[in-house]
Amino acid sequence: MARLAGRKALITGGASGIGLATAERFLAEGADVVVLDRDTVALERESIRLAARFASRCVGVEADVADVDSIAAGVEQALSTTGRIDILVNAAGVNVFGDPLELDRETWRRCLAINLEGAWHMIQALLPGMLAARYGHIVNIASVHGHKIVPGAFPYPVAKHGLIGLTRSLGIEYADRGIRVNSISPGLIRTPAADAWLAQCDEQERQRQVELLPCKRLGEADEVANTALFLASDEARFINATDILIDGGRSQVYHL
Repeated sequence: MARLAGRKALITGGASGIGLATAERFLAEGADVVVLDRDTVALERESIRLAARFASRCVGVEADVADVDSIAAGVEQALSTTGRIDILVNAAGVNVFGDPLELDRETWRRCLAINLEGAWHMIQALLPGMLAARYGHIVNIASVHGHKIVPGAFPYPVAKHGLIGLTRSLGIEYADRGIRVNSISPGLIRTPAADAWLAQCDEQERQRQVELLPCKRLGEADEVANTALFLASDEARFINATDILIDGGRSQVYHL
């Protein structure tokens, strides 16, 4: 039997990168999936492609997780289509790196709004339905930056530390009411954002980044998606308030 047969999932940032890989994996395992994204072009392209591939069990919803009103409208549209949401994957995120003293207020707010508050507002919108059903799995995509600090990466680690804290806090808060909340902390994963950053580096720096990884290769988005699938399934029913690192071992050797 498919591992998510009969389940209904919503994935933010689902039109690209880790979110898209997770949507494909969930669909392959029998879930009905709502792909939520603010990129209208990518959303239309990928939702049509996925719906055609998986017998129309995928629907795209345009929403911006940095905007509470947009979230409310997006969730309302999702629920009108699916009736309920059993699984929420908060994969929407944005890299924000800068000098702390030169960082303007708007950039600071954007980082927190997308990388931390967006996840909370999505949970806040869907949690009542999960509590009523006494069933719900939430997976937040955090980052290795939520564990180790790299110079020049501020304020991104602030938001990702907060997201891991949110995961643990809510996981404990609702553990006895049928809700599980876990997070995944990817390292350097081959996504459009990572590819764009690496493209700006010279060949020597690109090779250095690979050599820093104990496994000597970048991670793939589907490797993160496989972990999200496990955490979202009933196979992981005794895993709660936990973060799983997927970084090829890099976080163990950050002093190098």
